[in-house]
Amino acid sequence: MLLEQLGNPERHFAAVHIGGTNGKGSVATMVYTVLSRAGLNVGLYTSPHLVDVRERMLVDGSPIPRDAFVHWTAELQRAIMECDASFFEATTAIALADFAARGVEIAVIEVGLGGRKDATNVVSPLVSPVTNVSLEHTEYLGDSLEGIAWEKAGIAKRDTPFVIGEEDPRLVKCLREAAEERGAIVHELPEGAEYSGPISLVGSYQRRNASVAEAILGLLPASVKPSSSEISDGITAAHVPGRFDRRGQWLFDVAHNLAGIEALVQQMRVSDLPGPVHALVGIAGDKEWELVLPTLISEIDTIWLTVAPSMPTERSPDLAKMAAVTGLDLIVEPDFDAALSHVQREAGTVLVTGSFFTVGDALSRLPGFAPLG
Repeated sequence: MLLEQLGNPERHFAAVHIGGTNGKGSVATMVYTVLSRAGLNVGLYTSPHLVDVRERMLVDGSPIPRDAFVHWTAELQRAIMECDASFFEATTAIALADFAARGVEIAVIEVGLGGRKDATNVVSPLVSPVTNVSLEHTEYLGDSLEGIAWEKAGIAKRDTPFVIGEEDPRLVKCLREAAEERGAIVHELPEGAEYSGPISLVGSYQRRNASVAEAILGLLPASVKPSSSEISDGITAAHVPGRFDRRGQWLFDVAHNLAGIEALVQQMRVSDLPGPVHALVGIAGDKEWELVLPTLISEIDTIWLTVAPSMPTERSPDLAKMAAVTGLDLIVEPDFDAALSHVQREAGTVLVTGSFFTVGDALSRLPGFAPLG
C-alpha cells in the first residue's frame, strides 16, 4: 500500500536481496562497495542503525538527507496510520523511494527479519542469497532450524539465481528444496569455501562472507557485473561499523546471538588485545543470554552488565536474573552512563557488545565516534 502510493519506486532500479542469520550486513556492504567502486550509482539498505536512522539508507556513501527523510515521512504519514504500518515497513518504503529519487541503478537490500514475510521481499532481485541459518527470532520464525531455513528461502524468486552460503548439509538441503519449489536457480557454495584475496573486515568468518559476496557479484548480468579487479578492490575496501570495529582502546561489536558471540570470541583470541580487557555488555532479555554470557566471559577480565537506553522496554533485560542464573562474576550497573564511565577505568581494551542498541548508545556518547558525525 505504501509503495503504491509512492508510484512503486522499487520498480525503478535493479536489486540484490540478501538474507541470512549472521553476515548478511557484511555481505551487503561488500557487494555495495564493489558496485560503487565499479562506477555504478548504488543504494544500500541495512538495519538496524547504530545512532541515526538515516544510516540505513546510503547512496554512494551518503545517507538520505534530513529534508528528504522528512518529506517522505510526511508524504506517507496518512497511509502509515491507515494501514498500521510498522516502523520497519515505513522505513523500507522511505528507502525505496529515496533510492528511486536519487537515481540509483542498483540497490543492495538487506532482509530485516526472516525473508518470506519481510517487508523487503517486495523487490524483484537479480540475485538473492542466504548467508547462513541459525536460531533467531523464534517467536516469529519458529523454533526449528529447518523452519527458519524455509522462511529465509522465501526471498528466492523464479528464474533468479539463489546463492546458498550455509554449510550444514541438512540446512543446505532445506534451502535448496525451498528455493527450487519457487523456481529459483540454485547456486551452492562448497563447504569450507573461503575468499582467497585480501580483505579488510576482521574475523575469519568474513572470508566465508566474502566468498558469498564474490558469488553474488559473479552472477550479475553483464550490464552491472564488475570485473575481477573491481571485486578485489571493493572487498578489500569494505568497512562495516560495529563489526569487530577497533578504535584505539575501544572495540565495538554488535554480536547479539550465540553464533555472533562465538565468532567475536574466536577473533579476540587471535587479536593480541591489550589487557586488561573490560566489557560493557547490554544484551536484550529475549536473546539466549544464558549461553552468550558464559561464552563471552572466557576472554574478558571484567564485565559490566547494563541496559542500553534505546532498547525497547519490552526487550529490556533483568540484569539481576542474568547474573544469578549464570552464576558468573559480573558487575551489574543498570545506569548505562555510569557503566560506560566505569568500564574505561584502568582498561587496556574496552569491548562494547551485546546488541545494536548497546553499541549505538555508546558510539553516540563518545566524542567523534557517531557514524554520521
